[in-house]
Amino acid sequence: MKEKIISIIAEYQGKDASEITSDQTFADMGLDSLDIAELVIQIEDALNVSIEVSPELNTIDKLVEYIESK
Repeated sequence: MKEKIISIIAEYQGKDASEITSDQTFADMGLDSLDIAELVIQIEDALNVSIEVSPELNTIDKLVEYIESK
């Protein structure tokens, strides 16, 4: 799941997946709230999950933990 999320973010940003680390905050990746909203939709569709966006979900690791707890 983590690899899929990294892949989605990398594609969205036009980067190689190896440039993205799962403990980096979304802000550090250069993503703003609009970017995050668009990415959440893509991740929800790709993983068939529902994500309630909150400030605590600010890294890929935290997002994966959130999704796995559902």
